[in-house]
Amino acid sequence: MCEDRFLLAESPIWSADRNSLFWVDIEGKTLNEFDWKSGKLKKFSLPQRVGFLAEARNDKLILGLQEGLALFDLTSQELSWLQGVEKERDNQRCNDGKCDAHGRLWFGTMDLEARPGAGNFYVFDQQQGLRMKLGGLGIPNGITWSLNKEKLYLIDSTSRSIKSYLFDPLQGSITFEKIAVQVQEKFGMPDGMTIDEEGMLWVAHWGGFGVYRWNPNTGQLLSKIDLPVPQVSSCAFGGDAYEYLFITSASIHLTDAEQEKYPLSGSVFVVNPGVKGLPPNKFGIS
Repeated sequence: MCEDRFLLAESPIWSADRNSLFWVDIEGKTLNEFDWKSGKLKKFSLPQRVGFLAEARNDKLILGLQEGLALFDLTSQELSWLQGVEKERDNQRCNDGKCDAHGRLWFGTMDLEARPGAGNFYVFDQQQGLRMKLGGLGIPNGITWSLNKEKLYLIDSTSRSIKSYLFDPLQGSITFEKIAVQVQEKFGMPDGMTIDEEGMLWVAHWGGFGVYRWNPNTGQLLSKIDLPVPQVSSCAFGGDAYEYLFITSASIHLTDAEQEKYPLSGSVFVVNPGVKGLPPNKFGIS
């Protein structure tokens, strides 16, 4: 989609207000905005690793940085802290995050070396503050909701599983239901995730050379978008009718030989998968 390569591109999100795609480079410590009409890319430098972004009101974004949550003003480029998260743990950072239909932010934290059991899962809003919902995870990653908003799907990458939780949209409570999808090792690790208008899950597979479409009701693999890079990190629908799937990838940890073999690693890709997605929810808006 653009010529730039990134260390660890993640958390793509489409902004209908700005007709642009946002994503972060976690290790590059940048926020990136690609203007869909002009094809121009803006990069905003950040003071810490940044795990995810979500859109808020009035040209503002909420960012999950290494030490917590911050609001970024796209007009002034000012960063203001909202909430510290696990600041006492130097080896932790925010990972993936998304907002539900009531404007609450759900996100995970992870150990920088992916230490087992160090990951936690939180919800945050400005009325009730920060609340831990799950602990002892590996790498809490992709998040999305079923079309009827009655289930929350959460990826734990190290267990290669997509877990289904019964979700109360009014209370914001979750109750474990089942493992919706168990990914075989040969497909790599599930990473970022989104859902389409048919209720099927699109999952980026780290080490799996593509985005896989899974049925969360049956656990069945339906299809795959092959990509010329091994480390596929996340995906999101966008475009005027949410007809495009935007896909991020990473170049970090590849050897020189692998970099030469997979030169597009770290790119952001765009495909038309033949099915449409849904608009993302904004922070603080119910």
